Amino acid sequence: MNPQFLRIAVVLGLLSAIGPFAIDMYLPALPSIGADLQASTAAVQMSLLIFFLSMGFGQIVVGPISDMVGRKLPLYGGLALFMVGGIGSALAPSVEWLIAFRFLQGLGASAGMAVPRAIVRDLHTGTEAAKLMSLLMLVFSVSPILAPLTGSVIIENFGWRAVFWTVTGGAVLATILLATSLKETRPVEARAGSSFGTALSAYRFLIGDRNFLGLAAIGGFGLASFFVYLSSSSFILIEHYGLSPSVYSVFFSINAVAFIGTSQLTGTLSERFGLRPVVRVAVVGYATTMVVLFAVMASGVDRLDVMAALLFVGYGFLGLVIPATSVLAMEEHGAIAGTASALMGTLHFAIGAVAMGIAGVFFDGTPLPMVAGIMLCAVISFTLAKVTLGRGRQVVEAPAE
Repeated sequence: MNPQFLRIAVVLGLLSAIGPFAIDMYLPALPSIGADLQASTAAVQMSLLIFFLSMGFGQIVVGPISDMVGRKLPLYGGLALFMVGGIGSALAPSVEWLIAFRFLQGLGASAGMAVPRAIVRDLHTGTEAAKLMSLLMLVFSVSPILAPLTGSVIIENFGWRAVFWTVTGGAVLATILLATSLKETRPVEARAGSSFGTALSAYRFLIGDRNFLGLAAIGGFGLASFFVYLSSSSFILIEHYGLSPSVYSVFFSINAVAFIGTSQLTGTLSERFGLRPVVRVAVVGYATTMVVLFAVMASGVDRLDVMAALLFVGYGFLGLVIPATSVLAMEEHGAIAGTASALMGTLHFAIGAVAMGIAGVFFDGTPLPMVAGIMLCAVISFTLAKVTLGRGRQVVEAPAE
């Protein structure tokens, strides 16, 4: 493999993983955060939800800015904001302050979510983009494998506040790599004419592009099923099934292994069969597995091993859906790649935040509400795939900058 190709994937993956790392690393600590700050489960979950919301909606602004001023400057600004939010979270005296600084930290993380996808589109399209995106996902997916394990060790030895000092250090490292290992991919001439006015025109255009919205929503509801799992799994596995934080971290990481493994097949499979057929087949497997999981749990089978096996299979299929739909959605929007990436990312996190909020309302300490939320997201993703990929492909012209 081309060393430069691999280096870009590593840097972009690390930049993308900063935000998720700040989520996954402190998941094992959610119950202890509530106890330490004398906060309710709902209040502690709000610190997770507010991070998702700010990380999602912050992309609406940072994406167009990256079209206007280049890709690297918004990344520097986002990392700086992330570090401020991380330090504030580490020092938070109450859950209210924690929520406020998590909001700020999420805004900083939004740059790491939106801009790397735009850089992929700057450099490649089609199968090559799928290969780079899958490599990016490989590095990105180190977060849900290592972060909970690392977090549980840090929490058990140094307390939950040390998690935020650690992710702040990670942001410092990401800043160094950005400065030394990644060139600007949005040249000055490509920025000519870019402004907030053209960004608004681009957003109107994208909102009217049913193919873009459909593909973004397929991936969005797929990710939402994982977000539902994120928000509830620590309480269910630690308090309902009695796992220790360390064992919970191992369990959580298993699903990420399935996601990572299959995501690396995206480029090879798309080269042989095409991206759209890959999505069609993968989304069927994903939805079918999650429906089976819900049916089994609803029948009264409350077994951790059964849930683990079916989640492993379902999230394995999802590993093909996410990178493929991201590449397909961005493919025809190179001129407004930052704006398109921002809208797609915002839709992903908005859908995920709504799903998490609804799941939180029905949370009762048992696995069934969580599994029901996962299943509903999978079925919606499948339905959207049938509608979006079932009709003829419509190519529309992006607005001139």
